[in-house]
Amino acid sequence: MKDTLTIKKVLNNNVLIAGHPSHEEVVLIGKGIGFGKKQGNPVEINEVEKVYALENEQEQEQYKRLLPQIDEHFILVMNDIIHYIDEKVSGKLNEHIHVALTDHLSFAIKRHEQGLDLHNPFIIETETLYPEEYRIAEHVIDMLNERMGVDLSEGEIGFVALHIYSARSNIHLSKVNQHSLLINQLIQLIEENFKIKLDHDSVDYLRLVRHLHSTIERVTNGEKVEEPKKFALLLKEEYPVCYNLSWKLIKVMQQFLNEKVYEAEAVYLTMHLQRIHNK
Repeated sequence: MKDTLTIKKVLNNNVLIAGHPSHEEVVLIGKGIGFGKKQGNPVEINEVEKVYALENEQEQEQYKRLLPQIDEHFILVMNDIIHYIDEKVSGKLNEHIHVALTDHLSFAIKRHEQGLDLHNPFIIETETLYPEEYRIAEHVIDMLNERMGVDLSEGEIGFVALHIYSARSNIHLSKVNQHSLLINQLIQLIEENFKIKLDHDSVDYLRLVRHLHSTIERVTNGEKVEEPKKFALLLKEEYPVCYNLSWKLIKVMQQFLNEKVYEAEAVYLTMHLQRIHNK
């Protein structure tokens, strides 16, 4: 890359759009790099903290439209946050995180300042299913609170963890959220049928959540598990309540995911349900 780039647009004091020899346009971020600058001026690369050349043209356009709408200092903080996440996760992050997480946290701060923090009903489940992402998200929220002078709630840790999981797994955030909603729906069905309120901090509950998540992933990926037929007959006879409930859960999954759920899944669900029903 050459030592200077030509400015195409000044978004604010800390963000520029510039021409690039290998990309049509890049986003440049750095403290004060846009101060006193205008279109056509050169900018020294050594003044720039981060060069964003998103491969997906649509993502690049969304990012360019988003940046002028948010606080200049926040952009610098988000630059450090994305860098931190990138260092902590293995593999390449989907570049959509630049747009999605920046947009989410910008609105989270605005909501917080208006006293409208979002309640996160899946915080325990998120920490259980995505422990590594959750630990990273905890530090992200600490960074954001300290540098932006806010006090975002614990629920935001869960939301950020899902963004990180989505970016590292290349699963769209909407699908990740759908799976969380499905798990919550299945848990409610179990509680209604057993007429109990599950202890969300218990080992059995956390095992159940992990199993439901694994089942959903297998169904989504079209993976078939071995079907122990003799064991299935035994469970059906010995634990009819749990076995019948497992099929109710499977039917909900099939309808929600619009995918076939193999019979063997009922066997493994029955074993988890029996553990809870026995308590």
